[in-house]
Amino acid sequence: MAKYVFITGGVVSSLGKGITAASLGTLLKKRGFKVSIIKVDPYLNVDAGTMNPFQHGEVFVTDDGAETDLDLGHYERFIDEPLSDQNTVTTGKIYSGVIEKERCGAYLGGTVQVIPHITNDIQERLTKAGEGQDVVIIEIGGTVGDIEGLPFLEAIRQMASRVGPENAVYCHVTLIPWLEAARELKTKPTQHSVQELRRIGILPNILVCRTSHPMDEGMKNKIALFCTVPPGAVIEVPDEPTIYQVPLSLHQRNLDGLILKYLSLPFEKEPDLSDWRLVVDRFMNAPRAVEIALVGKYVQHKDAYLSVVEALYHAGISHNVKIKVRSVESADVETQGVEAMLNGVNGVLIPGGFGSRGIEGKIATIRHARENKIPLLGICLGMQMMVVEYARNVCGLAGAHSQEMDPATVHPVIHLMEEQVGLARMGGTMRLGAYECALTPGSAAARAYGVERVSERHRHRYEFNNTYRRRLEDAGLKVSGVCVGRDLVEIVELPGHPWFLGGQFHAELKSRPVRPHPLFAAFVGATAQNL
Repeated sequence: MAKYVFITGGVVSSLGKGITAASLGTLLKKRGFKVSIIKVDPYLNVDAGTMNPFQHGEVFVTDDGAETDLDLGHYERFIDEPLSDQNTVTTGKIYSGVIEKERCGAYLGGTVQVIPHITNDIQERLTKAGEGQDVVIIEIGGTVGDIEGLPFLEAIRQMASRVGPENAVYCHVTLIPWLEAARELKTKPTQHSVQELRRIGILPNILVCRTSHPMDEGMKNKIALFCTVPPGAVIEVPDEPTIYQVPLSLHQRNLDGLILKYLSLPFEKEPDLSDWRLVVDRFMNAPRAVEIALVGKYVQHKDAYLSVVEALYHAGISHNVKIKVRSVESADVETQGVEAMLNGVNGVLIPGGFGSRGIEGKIATIRHARENKIPLLGICLGMQMMVVEYARNVCGLAGAHSQEMDPATVHPVIHLMEEQVGLARMGGTMRLGAYECALTPGSAAARAYGVERVSERHRHRYEFNNTYRRRLEDAGLKVSGVCVGRDLVEIVELPGHPWFLGGQFHAELKSRPVRPHPLFAAFVGATAQNL
């Protein structure tokens, strides 16, 4: 039977519950345990697929096509294990499932209620996700006290009885705020947060205290006394210069040892964290720096391109160079000029996105990078705009565009996928999840990967129009990757350019701090040559 670690948060949101869960997963996996992590989101959306990136940040896509919260990206990057739809639970998913069962008569005409039906469904999903695992870490989104989170808190309260108290541990992440006027840390918000948890029947075993200033032993003892936890279970976690320092910090403070003690698991084997120490050292102390322009549509939100930025950092670590990201709004390129916005950068990355806003800024950026031999990597929409730019400015297709730019056009160089035709007005569906891609031998893509076939994750509604493939290739833009089993162009590149490559998939989703994605690593390597 799997053992469960429940992570809740109090006082304020964005305390780092996801990083805490991911870091703990790293430490337990390094100790030899099979670990999985689940994100519970109390919002009513079924998944994150329709959420605005300005409000919610990026959508992280798993191999099986689940559109999930960005925390699953942290989990995968830290524990280096592929996750699935099973690792994400939302209020919308729970309620729609229960209502569907009720409509089918599964409850035999009984009154369907939050307790026990909703809470039982939550527990069944958590238990199913634990099959084959030693430890399952479950992060409850939101903050204790939020009304929408109450069914989930009640469900995890009951889990201790369901699996046995020796198989469940509760970890509460809280804030110890610093009051500048008083020049001191305050424990009262944490006391109230723990009281709220205890009021609903959850007694936290461990408190992870986020602080901006060091806590003394007296303060830890005070928190322990008022919150009814052992002093050694009050874990101070200061702000760190990089999230990749957090596993090292938590191990230094014995969080993983405490968890194993509460769960009665052996912990003689110390985790080998040498690879993480190298990651942190190179991230902090790289001798050279490269500046990469991230030209996107949602750069105002720091999490909208989270996986892209992290993948750049991973590639920088592998080359021992520091990555400086210059966030550029593509619409600003249209008004302020490409030279002004990109002056002095060593490389350019065009990420994914939806809609026509800022498209011409992306195209102008691509042309500038192509003509000035600046390394360029295009992701999803970025790859599509590379095709549009080349068709327009090299092939002489004066009206070259994508259907997303002009839906009335019959033969754009980027058009709706075949299965989307007729569904566009209703939203349709997207190509989601992992697909195999065959690489052209000798191409830049094949050299970067070092293999002939790869699996990459997709999230798109438009694709390369093969009507123009021959003309584009005759003009010099080469197709170097094609979807296995269907004639779908996945990768294009420009021979003779330092690095000019676009992928229809989201390569950033499979990058890891200790194992950077090959395309990102090759791209950053090319930018380093551009110093």
